[in-house]
Amino acid sequence: MSPLLEVRDLCVEFATPMGRLRAVDGVSFSLDAGETLALAGESGCGKSATASALLRLLPPGGRITAGDIRFAGQNVLALEGEALRAFRGRGIGLVFQDPVGTLDPLMTVGAQVEEVVRVHRRTSRREARAAAIALLARVRMPDPERQARRYPHELSGGMCQRVSLAMALACEPRLLIADEPTTALDVTIQAQICALLQSLQAETGMALLLVSHDLALVAGMAARLAVLYAGRIVEMGPTPAVLASPRHPYTRGLVAAMPGLERRSGPLATIAGVLPDPTRLPSYCRFHDRCDVRIARCAVDDPPARDAGPERSVRCFVDLPDPVREA
Repeated sequence: MSPLLEVRDLCVEFATPMGRLRAVDGVSFSLDAGETLALAGESGCGKSATASALLRLLPPGGRITAGDIRFAGQNVLALEGEALRAFRGRGIGLVFQDPVGTLDPLMTVGAQVEEVVRVHRRTSRREARAAAIALLARVRMPDPERQARRYPHELSGGMCQRVSLAMALACEPRLLIADEPTTALDVTIQAQICALLQSLQAETGMALLLVSHDLALVAGMAARLAVLYAGRIVEMGPTPAVLASPRHPYTRGLVAAMPGLERRSGPLATIAGVLPDPTRLPSYCRFHDRCDVRIARCAVDDPPARDAGPERSVRCFVDLPDPVREA
């Protein structure tokens, strides 16, 4: 069967006073129905820009300059007008990173869910109201009828995230994009939101694209992991294998920086340096200046993606030792 989502050589650029900023550069991946794929990396690596491009919801100044996006065999880049609006609701739903900031402070949360229902389902106001209450109940909102009458500032961050999730699910999308869905939430609420996403995925069979910098979150939710750096996927494969035995030095650095229960004292590991200037990307390896295993070739050539094991790929000239075998 063909993948539900296919992305090939996607490039996204932004116009800035310093010149063209290439936020996404040749990103390719696929996602099957019901599967969970995570896009991970530090801030500025291109993961949110990739997610926004899939829905063609890039901020002002941003545009897709190359590549192909196909959803259920449909060319997303060719969609316009009503077809594009329907795709954004019924094909792919989006849960934003900042639920409080994305909700309208002048409307009750129930009215905001109703509005999504009415726009996409063409229902009456009464039917939309009933559907909104049902959606809030579906995302485990306590006392949904009462909470529907409240404004965003009257709800906690976790409850606002449930409202955003209800809006995203209003049209029963086949794919849900969750962009940093647990940012600014305490660990207890984070666990609740993650469990809710997994429960809804099991109920509906939808695919999930998880955008996150939190590898602990990714480890518990995603079957596959794509690690982005400076606009490119530098490593991709089954999540357990990538985290247990990273093939790219950047991935290895991210894994080493994860806090763990076994770490009782001492500073966390860090990755020296910063991302390269996206308006002046080097022609050689983009991780070169921060890499502790670089070789002479890394300062000359740009490493292509190569096979790195079963269902795995990596952009690196160096074969990192396997920590499992070393142990």
